[in-house]
Amino acid sequence: FGNNGQVDLKAGLGAAPDPFYQLTSPPLVAGTTVVVGGRVADNVQTDMPGGVVRGFDVVTGAQRWAFDPGNPHDRQAPAAGSSYVRSTPNVWAPMSYDAAMNTVFLPLGGPSTDLYGAERTALDHRYGASVLALDATTGAEKWVYQTVHNDLWDFDLPMQPSLIDFPNPDGSHTPAVVIGTKAGQIYVLDRATGKPLTEVREVPVKGSDIAHEQYAPTQPLSVGMPQIGTKHLTESDMWGATAIDQMLCRIAFKQMRYEGLYTAPGTDVSLSFPGSLGGMNWGGLSTDPVHDVVFANDMRLGLWVQMIPADTRKAEAAGGGEAVNTGMGAVPLKGTPYAVNKNRFLSALGIPCQAPPYGTLSAIDLKTRSIAWQVPVGTVQDTGPFGIKMHLPIPIGMPTLGGTLSTQGGLVFIAGTQDYYLRAFDSATGKELWKGRLPVGSQGGPMTYVSHKTGKQYVVISAGGARQSPDRGDDVIAYSLPDAH
Repeated sequence: FGNNGQVDLKAGLGAAPDPFYQLTSPPLVAGTTVVVGGRVADNVQTDMPGGVVRGFDVVTGAQRWAFDPGNPHDRQAPAAGSSYVRSTPNVWAPMSYDAAMNTVFLPLGGPSTDLYGAERTALDHRYGASVLALDATTGAEKWVYQTVHNDLWDFDLPMQPSLIDFPNPDGSHTPAVVIGTKAGQIYVLDRATGKPLTEVREVPVKGSDIAHEQYAPTQPLSVGMPQIGTKHLTESDMWGATAIDQMLCRIAFKQMRYEGLYTAPGTDVSLSFPGSLGGMNWGGLSTDPVHDVVFANDMRLGLWVQMIPADTRKAEAAGGGEAVNTGMGAVPLKGTPYAVNKNRFLSALGIPCQAPPYGTLSAIDLKTRSIAWQVPVGTVQDTGPFGIKMHLPIPIGMPTLGGTLSTQGGLVFIAGTQDYYLRAFDSATGKELWKGRLPVGSQGGPMTYVSHKTGKQYVVISAGGARQSPDRGDDVIAYSLPDAH
């Protein structure tokens, strides 16, 4: 396979130092083809590795095809001395495969840099923040569906598309792709055509003051499905642990420009909510195909953003781009006329300025296309002001990162909370039925299997540390489910 068992994934990328190009999801085995994407670092500079997706022979490792979002009709590797088109949308989240259709479904991110789009190409506008269907054998495009136009918010698609049979009013089912977004939208697409199976409405949005920016006049809202955590904030939503805390948050809110979900970044300080750290994020959805229910967890974190003209030198912009695993700070956007400064919208105590919940678990009924139940998930036991653990199991609902697992036995498992637990909920009611203490938090999704030796079903979780927590670990823990009676 390849060269002594390895294939060099930086071949054809051009300049691609390790911090700029990484693998953040496993390869996808699609029949006899291994499909691999890659993560390109956010908000560093305009000249970045391209977001090419490649297919390799599962036995020999030979490259069968390449889908280059900047050159989609040429599926060959570039000639020696040249590279795939630079700075194109990439696929950093897991992909899905339908064997019957021989189709791979890809969740695409945005082109570099994420928050500045004045120099984006027509193909950047076509593929950014889109679900893309490719032939698994040839890499040929079958269809593409975009969830954000000229994405200026880092609302790239962060999760594996789920393959479901979508219930129709007449009792039949349509093979579909369902995906949640950072913008709190849930899209249900026909698996064969990419056309929405529920209503999507284009709504007018405002631009901002960035010179030569290609502002989209409208943005899509998936109004035919529930929107998760997308409340339009008002001053009365500002909250604090103390009256002073709340007052400072209200003052900060009134000083920022906020025009709803698609508030475009500008040279003033603007608020993005739920923001690129919010909505439905890494980990994906889980489904109950028997009852036609989808389970989604979310996080509700606002983000303030300011684009800073490079010649004013008002921000200290580190040359390495965003701090690893934070997405925050002052960064240069090298190659553009701007730097950007952005951070979480927090109080002086380090608590989100809007009222809780900051994360929920929701069950979406696909028959009625409505929320069957929604509960806050996570407590402040292992977190608190200034990072001091409160040791209080108050279930206010904390930001979640890491998906759910639903079982045929009527359980939904989740561990991606800020407190250190794996929890099981009743899939019909949302009632918490059980929780097991973890050594540290988790931002991974649970998985399950049945032992051939014991006949028991097990749920496994990796505990490496919750996203906002300094505690880290390296545990993999398995729990056995009770025997059926």
